[in-house]
Amino acid sequence: MTMPSINAIALVLLIPAAAAALLALLPGYRLSARLNVLASFSTLIAALSLFVEKPATDPYFLVDDLNIVFIVLNTFVGFTTSVFSASYIAHELETGRLTPTYLRFYHAMYQVMMFGMNLALTANNIGLMWVAIELATLTTVLMVGIYRTHEALEAAWKYFILGSVGIAFALFGTILVYMAAQPVVGEGLYGMVWTVLIDHVAAFDPALLNVAFIFLLLGYGTKVGLAPLHAWLPDAHAEGPTPISAVLSGLLLNVALYAVLRFKMLLAANTQAITPGPLMALMGLTSLVFAGFMLYRRRDIKRLFAYSSIEHMGIITFAFGMGGPLANFAGLLHMTMHSLTKSAIFFAVGHIAQVKGTQKISDIRGLTETHPVLGWGLVLGVVAIAGMPPLGIFMSEFLVVSSTFAREPLLALVLVLGLLVAFGALMLRLHGFAFGAPTGSTAPVEASYLPMFGHLGLVCVAGVYLPPAMVAWFQHIARLLG
Repeated sequence: MTMPSINAIALVLLIPAAAAALLALLPGYRLSARLNVLASFSTLIAALSLFVEKPATDPYFLVDDLNIVFIVLNTFVGFTTSVFSASYIAHELETGRLTPTYLRFYHAMYQVMMFGMNLALTANNIGLMWVAIELATLTTVLMVGIYRTHEALEAAWKYFILGSVGIAFALFGTILVYMAAQPVVGEGLYGMVWTVLIDHVAAFDPALLNVAFIFLLLGYGTKVGLAPLHAWLPDAHAEGPTPISAVLSGLLLNVALYAVLRFKMLLAANTQAITPGPLMALMGLTSLVFAGFMLYRRRDIKRLFAYSSIEHMGIITFAFGMGGPLANFAGLLHMTMHSLTKSAIFFAVGHIAQVKGTQKISDIRGLTETHPVLGWGLVLGVVAIAGMPPLGIFMSEFLVVSSTFAREPLLALVLVLGLLVAFGALMLRLHGFAFGAPTGSTAPVEASYLPMFGHLGLVCVAGVYLPPAMVAWFQHIARLLG
């Protein structure tokens, strides 16, 4: 495989790859943390340059109106998380939870993870996309188990096993798509090139496409965290470093969803194949309702927000499953708002767990009094993720509900029920850990507040104003998704 010439795609891939190799050799914390931030920022700048000029499409790499949304969001949250990670990991090093050796491993794997996700998003080859998602998955498995405690290793092993089952399903689905394409486009490379497949898919065997999509939805749906394929996600969030929780919720779930959307577009272009929307809507709605009730049973603050991620990925999948210009627009907006909000919440939760020395919700009380900046930041994040107006997630959820009521009123009732159940659980938990009688340590915490409030600021603005250019852009993508 030949790499593209030095253009924006090459930079988005080469910067994290080169940084990973360098970070694996650097022993010092301060230098490696700064290089991690610098590499992530440079990757973001390279991604933003895609707005200026899109590189030419080739059999391996593609930038179009759909994936540029994911690439820019991925690199932006990757950069802000690296800034948060610098202060978070410093504390872990001081307390001895991470050794200098594991620190080098952590920073190197962070950039490998970014490389894998960026490769998946820019791949024009469905086989290469599968390999990239597998690389990102294996990297996060290693990072979940980095503390080497019994619980962390158990969570990493569970993630590995379930993720492997999911990725095996996705591989089988990918092979079936290639088999469907082979009689039409011939053997070899072009049977896996997405731009070739979308041009010729109308002539593919619809039966093979139907079976392929079932396996692809189950396989990549495992990575999205959709119920009942979600079991790895709460453990991975609870036991891994909090920056990885932020990346898992804010980015990796989106990358897997992106793969599902690519194949949804493929089936939609074959009039004889099944309509993939109802399957996605069913899994999305199931995930929303299931996660909403499970929120009441959580006793660990990171597990609580892990189930919140399952809930919101369910909403997003349901929106894309419903389809149409309004629902697809709402799905894109909700995906963006969820990535920003959930990562901001984990930024707050990470420092809170460090200063309190626990993740148990019952031992975290009165945050607005003991640590007002972190406490009120978490309050704003939870209010936003619960869908309170006038914040960005309220806007996207309102659009999803409105679109569903107009087309399928019965589904809209189930959707609203799930949203209300989840809202009640989050408000119940918020009252305790934010406003209850103070407990635990009141020691000051060294934290980087800019990433958290930067994300929350964007979410607040999006609830009352979206730039016309962004609205037009999302509307165009919504039409492409069908």
